[in-house]
Amino acid sequence: MSGKPGHKRGDPHESPSKGPWRIGAWLTTRSVAREVFLLQLVLVVLLVAAAVVAIVVQAQRDTLTDARHRTVAAAEAFAHAPGLVQALESDFPTIVLQPLAEGARQAAGIDALIVYELDGITLTHSDPTQLGKHVIGPYAEAAAGRTFTRTFQGALGLSVVSAAPVRNAEGEVVAIVSAAVTVEKVRDSVDQQLPVFIGSAGVALGLVAIGTGLVSRRLRRQTHGLGPAEMTRMYEHHDAVLHAVREGVLITGRDQRLLLANDEARRLLDLPGDAEGRRVTDLGIDASLASLLTSDRIATDEVHLAADRLLALNKRATLPLGGQQGSVVTLRDTTELRSLSGRAEVARERLTLLYDAGVRIGTTLDVVRTAEELAEVAVPRFADAVTVELLDPVLGGGEPAGASTELRRTAVAGLTEDHPLYPSGELIRFVPGTPVETSVSEGRSVVVSDLASSPGWRAQDEERARRILRYGIRSLAVVPLRARGVVLGVANFWRSDASTPFSDEDLSFAEELASRAAVSIDNARRYTREHAMAVTLQRSLMPRGFPDDEALDVASRYLPAESGVGGDWFDVIPLPGARVALVVGDVVGHGLHAAATMGRLRIAVHNFSALDLSPDDLIGHLDELVALIDVQDDSAEDGGEMITGATCLCVVYDSVSGEVTVATAGHLPPAVVRPDGSVEYLASPVYPPLGLGAGMPVETTRTTLPEGSRLVLYTDGLLEDRSRDLDASLDAFREALSGADRTPEETCAAVIDTMLPAGSSDDVALLVARVRRMEPDRVAEWDVPRDPAAVSPVRNACARKLAEWGLEDIAFGTELILSELITNAVRYGIEPIQVRLLHSTSLICEVSDGSSTSPHIRRASDTDEGGRGLFLVAQYAEKWGTRYSPRGKTIWAAQAIGPGAGPDLDQLGEDDILSQWDDVEL
Repeated sequence: MSGKPGHKRGDPHESPSKGPWRIGAWLTTRSVAREVFLLQLVLVVLLVAAAVVAIVVQAQRDTLTDARHRTVAAAEAFAHAPGLVQALESDFPTIVLQPLAEGARQAAGIDALIVYELDGITLTHSDPTQLGKHVIGPYAEAAAGRTFTRTFQGALGLSVVSAAPVRNAEGEVVAIVSAAVTVEKVRDSVDQQLPVFIGSAGVALGLVAIGTGLVSRRLRRQTHGLGPAEMTRMYEHHDAVLHAVREGVLITGRDQRLLLANDEARRLLDLPGDAEGRRVTDLGIDASLASLLTSDRIATDEVHLAADRLLALNKRATLPLGGQQGSVVTLRDTTELRSLSGRAEVARERLTLLYDAGVRIGTTLDVVRTAEELAEVAVPRFADAVTVELLDPVLGGGEPAGASTELRRTAVAGLTEDHPLYPSGELIRFVPGTPVETSVSEGRSVVVSDLASSPGWRAQDEERARRILRYGIRSLAVVPLRARGVVLGVANFWRSDASTPFSDEDLSFAEELASRAAVSIDNARRYTREHAMAVTLQRSLMPRGFPDDEALDVASRYLPAESGVGGDWFDVIPLPGARVALVVGDVVGHGLHAAATMGRLRIAVHNFSALDLSPDDLIGHLDELVALIDVQDDSAEDGGEMITGATCLCVVYDSVSGEVTVATAGHLPPAVVRPDGSVEYLASPVYPPLGLGAGMPVETTRTTLPEGSRLVLYTDGLLEDRSRDLDASLDAFREALSGADRTPEETCAAVIDTMLPAGSSDDVALLVARVRRMEPDRVAEWDVPRDPAAVSPVRNACARKLAEWGLEDIAFGTELILSELITNAVRYGIEPIQVRLLHSTSLICEVSDGSSTSPHIRRASDTDEGGRGLFLVAQYAEKWGTRYSPRGKTIWAAQAIGPGAGPDLDQLGEDDILSQWDDVEL
């Protein structure tokens, strides 16, 4: 004892700092745990000691047995060894046999291998002093031709000896071989194993002692350190108190069986006499009460109905104070509180329904789905059926113009397929005086307790009203869906004959439920409006189709993000000289700002492409433009949003040479699928995203593609996956692209199915273009010396080529264009000068020279002899322009081909041409 007042033996909350005191007190206390521990410990010590003795005896026996087997095997093996008989018949057998016997003895691991003649003279022995002496031992059996094993005292001491006869070719015994192992060696072997046995026994004893201690500790916790007498007294007190109190007590186990029930619990629940030990669900009590008793839920003063009694119930788990997992339940008879409890239960259910409505209504930003969630949450806990009607502008995201009696049924719940109410999706015009019209016009709720006696409700559709009554619907509550002072629609709550009619108290709850749903519907409406605006803007900014071009066969995919439209975009832009620009970009974010930014960048790319800029120049100018836009937006008084991140990839393909030029600003590299199906990425030198370049030079990558290759441009939404990194996504993308003989459309389908089987959280833009080469016979080139006399031969050669192509109808205009362009190059340009004709969907005339000066149309005065040549070029050509390169410039002019192509200038005179010139603004 500690000597301190109030101290109790076995107190589970005792301070750990008094560990030694606790052990001493436990050892001196007569507790059930202590007695069990000591008894188990004694039994374990006896068992371990007996086990050690048995193991030692068994080890000795096994060692002797092994010695017998080894000596017999060694004796017989040496007795039957080849050459033994010849050695015995030799003049000096000992000299021959002694080393052989020693080798065999050492190999067999025995103490002696002796060969002696029938007269007992020793020929071999492990002790050389015994050679030539008479052997000691009973070897008559061996001399008679039988092998035997004995333990006896010999020259080596007490030994296990086996003897085997040696027979000659006639089968006669001519000598005896004996093998011996001393008993002392056998004992040494056992003694060597004895520490292992004792150590193992000690470890086993320690482990068992620890296990016994843990069991005793567990038992001490279960019995709280009490002794047998104390436990008996406690049980008697417990039994007396349990059956004397006027409160029902039930204890259930983990397996949902009733472990204990006092007299009061048996009376209140009318339990059978053999209730203890049976499952709770088999006792015939109320289902809700049985469900609570078998669950893990904790209950405090819950009211349950049991037959004609109203019981207040408390439930707690027996752990950690109990000995096993279960629950204890107390019951009090509170029948007089039944009425109050019913009202409280209804209020509790209503609060629970409001909570569920807050969780379940408005999970999406979809107007129709939000209306359906309102209908679903109210059925069947508040109404037997619910219908929701909304104004048409609300469904489209618009603002309601005012109260209207035309509403569209949006949601229906709780009805069978053959119900007589208006179906979902139908536009209903409610007549004046009906509950819905009154609710919408006056903005208040309406309750019709008995539909059969309501002439206003029946006035909507007399025949349909009769069918609704036959269907079993008897009561209606109409509540307007109002948000920000505007009526968006109505919610109709219907009850059948089996339910009580709606009351004013029900109406208050319906209004609270409808007001919460109206806020969610209004949010969804506003989102729908903004989403529609963003989609409309984006669709107006995205390309509606691709231009017809002989150089490329193009297919594309654009998948908007689940959360709305974003800033991914792509474009295919024809360029002069049978070239095509493929552009793809990505603006960070979603919504109107991202879509508007995308449109600004796309228009800028078109404008820069009209200047026939190279990809690196285009990216550089686009970078400067984005930086300028950010500065302007940042300094704007309204605090406009900046372009927080935008990338762009520009690829220019030349169908004449098959060369591809790639420049990128922070975008993923394009992929190339070769005609054999292999895939590679055209990695370009790194350049920051748009607006962050700060004047850094843009570098390009150039390569030549074989005809039939596929160029694949994409945005990062195609690769984003939380389950894998970017490298793994690129590998998966490569695998999806691989494969020969695929069209661009098939490639797009395969990529989307592989990379995005379940959709994407980000925008995805994919552009696939299969490249084609211009036929060599549709390209003509001439080198022109810088000599005015060279103009005429080149012009004549071009005329012959046009005739070869069947383009005689535009030959006159082409000769004029070439004459002007070649003359300007010879007169003002620098060598080398080159002329090229390209016959594709139009005829393109190109004249290149090494200078960087560009001609332009100007107004020539009446006295000027020149200055009108480019005017003629502009009149005969559909388009013309200048393209710069590292080697100089190229002036090109494109002419339409086909019947009626080009302006009909043959019928015009000089005055007519000059009059057209007067209308040109420069």
